Amino acid sequence: MKKNILVAGCGYWGKNLVRNFYQLGSLRYISDPNQDLVASIAQEYGLESVNFKEGLADDGVEGVVIASPARLHAQMAIEAMESGKNVFIEKPLALSKHEAINMIESSKRNGVKIMVGHLMHYHPAFNKIKEIIESGKQGKLKYISSNRLSTGKIRTEEDVIWSFAPHDISMVLSLVQDMPISIRASGVNILSSSTSDIASLDLNFKNTQAKISVSWLHPYKEQKLVLTFDNCFIIFDDTLGWDKKLSILDFRISEENGNPIISREDAQFIPLEEEEPL
Repeated sequence: MKKNILVAGCGYWGKNLVRNFYQLGSLRYISDPNQDLVASIAQEYGLESVNFKEGLADDGVEGVVIASPARLHAQMAIEAMESGKNVFIEKPLALSKHEAINMIESSKRNGVKIMVGHLMHYHPAFNKIKEIIESGKQGKLKYISSNRLSTGKIRTEEDVIWSFAPHDISMVLSLVQDMPISIRASGVNILSSSTSDIASLDLNFKNTQAKISVSWLHPYKEQKLVLTFDNCFIIFDDTLGWDKKLSILDFRISEENGNPIISREDAQFIPLEEEEPL
């Protein structure tokens, strides 16, 4: 494979991108303002490190991967696209609608691609869920619940909705295949007066609803997507082992003395091929 990728940002998540592009045999350079960090990673992989502008000036670089702090996303992506490079950028795409529009316009103007790292779209469990929905065997999709909770890395530049929820929003939109009619969001500021640490979003669609809960201030890690259909639940729990990540739980509604009764079967686990989404 051609070594034509520059990864800009080698920190918290960037190091995983470095590893993946290195394993693909496409990594040309790495870049990070933290000189000690970038030198350590360059030595580990036998790579050459450059500053960002040097990398953009190299005609051998055709794609730039940006894993910088979110406040720098728009600036760095536009600079890369103005240099004629395709861009893969970590979520969130930007921190404002204005920045996002400018980035898309730069992509079109320069004839290059910009792609957001919506990791979950490439998870075997999520792809299996889409297959199940397309089969139509489970009836209509009535409701989606998605929780992304942990005692995680606390951001200071974007709140928990911008940092965590893009994964869940992107999954919901992909499953529903429609845009919401209305959205309600609320957040709680605990550690900072300016940044929400806990938040929830309610998305109302024409034929279904979704609720997303996110927090980086939660005692237990939870990454769970639950889909409610006419006669079953589909549960994707990404904290479990591969043999239990995805399950279907059938239920039946009956009536007893005029009252609805729910009876449910044991969960059936769906086999998955173990594969790193990134």
